[in-house]
Amino acid sequence: MICLLQRVQFGKVEVQKQCLGEIQHGLVVLVGFEPHDHSEKLQKMAHRLLHYRIFSDENNKMNLNVQQVNGGVLLVPQFTLAANTQNGLRPSFSTSASPTQATLLFDEFIAVVKHKYPQVQTGQFGADMQVTLCNDGPVTFWLQN
Repeated sequence: MICLLQRVQFGKVEVQKQCLGEIQHGLVVLVGFEPHDHSEKLQKMAHRLLHYRIFSDENNKMNLNVQQVNGGVLLVPQFTLAANTQNGLRPSFSTSASPTQATLLFDEFIAVVKHKYPQVQTGQFGADMQVTLCNDGPVTFWLQN
């Protein structure tokens, strides 16, 4: 499982010009799944992303997590994160979870994160999404488990 966390001033995801999810200050999280991912990994990743300290405290140090700053979380499925890009000029998706498996994992991941922290918005698996964001910093981290 891969999550690309981006600290943002705002983020929005649209499908066919309809807004599916929108947050202000918080995290836009691009989420990719691999064939060996399972429920335990989802639980661990949810904990990590909700507790990852990438927001500044009063001393301008990255010591606060998204919950401590009352930020939003926008989860966006992105199967291309799990692509194999080591060779050639075209990505291979043989290292990504199948669409059926990834859809189930994404739905479960949404439920896990929302159970722990209700300020969650989402994109739509398999849709042609347009994601708009203002990366704050920029601050971006790759989490993988």
